[in-house]
Amino acid sequence: MIENFWKDKYPAGIAAHINPDEYPNIQAVLKQSCQRFADKPAFSNLGKTLTYGQLYELSGAFAAYLQQHTDLQPGDRIAVQLPNVLQYPVVVFGAIRAGLIVVNTNPLYTAREMEHQFNDSGAKALVCLANMAHLAQHVVPKTSVKHVIVTQVGDLLPPVKRLLVNSVIKYVKKMVPAYHLPSAVKFNDVIAKGHGQPVREANPDANDVAVLQYTGGTTGVAKGAMLTHRNLVANMLQCKALMASNLNEGCEILITPLPLYHIYAFTFHCMAMMLIGNHNVLISNPRDLPAMVKELSKWKFSGFVGLNTLFVALCNNADFRNLDFSALKVTLSGGMALQLAAADRWKAVTGCAICEGYGMTETSPVASVNPIQNIQVGTIGIPVPSTQCRVVDDSGRELGLGETGELCVKGPQVMKGYWQRQEATDEMLDADGWLKTGDIAVIQDDGYMRIVDRKKDMILVSGFNVYPNELEDVLVTLPGVLQCAAIGIPDEKSGEAIKVFIVARPGVTLTKDQVMEHMRANVTGYKVPRAVEFREALPTTNVGKILRRELRDEELKKLGLKKIA
Repeated sequence: MIENFWKDKYPAGIAAHINPDEYPNIQAVLKQSCQRFADKPAFSNLGKTLTYGQLYELSGAFAAYLQQHTDLQPGDRIAVQLPNVLQYPVVVFGAIRAGLIVVNTNPLYTAREMEHQFNDSGAKALVCLANMAHLAQHVVPKTSVKHVIVTQVGDLLPPVKRLLVNSVIKYVKKMVPAYHLPSAVKFNDVIAKGHGQPVREANPDANDVAVLQYTGGTTGVAKGAMLTHRNLVANMLQCKALMASNLNEGCEILITPLPLYHIYAFTFHCMAMMLIGNHNVLISNPRDLPAMVKELSKWKFSGFVGLNTLFVALCNNADFRNLDFSALKVTLSGGMALQLAAADRWKAVTGCAICEGYGMTETSPVASVNPIQNIQVGTIGIPVPSTQCRVVDDSGRELGLGETGELCVKGPQVMKGYWQRQEATDEMLDADGWLKTGDIAVIQDDGYMRIVDRKKDMILVSGFNVYPNELEDVLVTLPGVLQCAAIGIPDEKSGEAIKVFIVARPGVTLTKDQVMEHMRANVTGYKVPRAVEFREALPTTNVGKILRRELRDEELKKLGLKKIA
């Protein structure tokens, strides 16, 4: 039923299938694209543009350095902890060309989060921004990281501008805390030493791991999703198949405000747009809306990739509303649910409808999307080519059209599994390759799908997964905390905000300020709770498990909203 049902649901001109083995690995795609589009712009940031030819040359210099000046071997892991700067694609593609496995790392991570990820992945190398090198100073000695490369924001800019930008960031804005990493190598020294040196191009098997992308999955324990070369190549081709009639090769300008270390932007901008030779304008700090809007005013952009939070913020900005949107023909949304009001406002302001998709880290990430030719707002569209979806009940029995059940996905973009966590892999992936998403969905008669409920406990803050288990593990380390729970509550700006409930130990008085200070010191900013409530007791099951769902239902009731089923 599944395969026959989906094959005729694609608009004219979009094939129902792709060949995930069209390219043997990411290197083959990169080489072909950088030759075909050598003189075309690939990435721009802070007024500097790298062509595809320059990207290949610089990534080759980075790869040559890794091979000739370190003891790193194919298959070793390299943590990349960079925001949206030109160094990011150079490092990622250079590492892949050298045969290393990329471990994408959030630059906003605390030392605790860095230490866990580096140790879990067994990373032997780290590339980080100077802004967070003071954290690396404390973390690296506790890990297997032996090689550290530090870069400053402006390192790939022309000499005078480089000096100016780096000096302002360090001395005027004071955004680079002092650090001591005597063995660290400067990024520009790495490029200089590798420049012109031969590269032993790695030729990994299609099923070899290319990227370890960390996610909490459905349990809250940070795990590395093993994304193979075949997974990522397949998702590139799937994105291309759905975009081909709207995005022309080698001539589109795509705005890139979402972080490249996040799987959504990583696959779309670094992979899919590389395949078709398009131009990505990197926004380093989308939170600085005035600076972002000023940057947008410089480009006749034809594509914009964002999420609900950003669409709302931009449409509320008067300068953004006055921009020239005459070239904009594609707006893509993912990472969090798109609200109808946000979609309507964006179209009113820009004249371009938002195309919403769905995916997970475990699906590389795109699993479904609204074809641009026929957008149904409020749905997550249809499965991308060569992908099957179904909904099942609690016993795993497949349900019919219009019935509500857990969404399962199968396709060449589904991860190989979790890094060194077979039990967790078996919980998510069955023997036939079906991935259980944990999201509750309905498949309509026309093939479009709707998400009607969410993973049981996950909190989604501005497109980022936040897992209550992690927050609670941190909270209980605060002296005086007896019990705690973390939930998501509706928030107009971020989709959801975090609220924590705390039961203090007898005789102990805790304050909200103490809780907030503790959380800020131990978790990334978007994981810090917005609200704190102290209680004498929390609702529990008869075996003592805290019932987060009851807490959520109480909060929704206060807001006059429907309880979670």
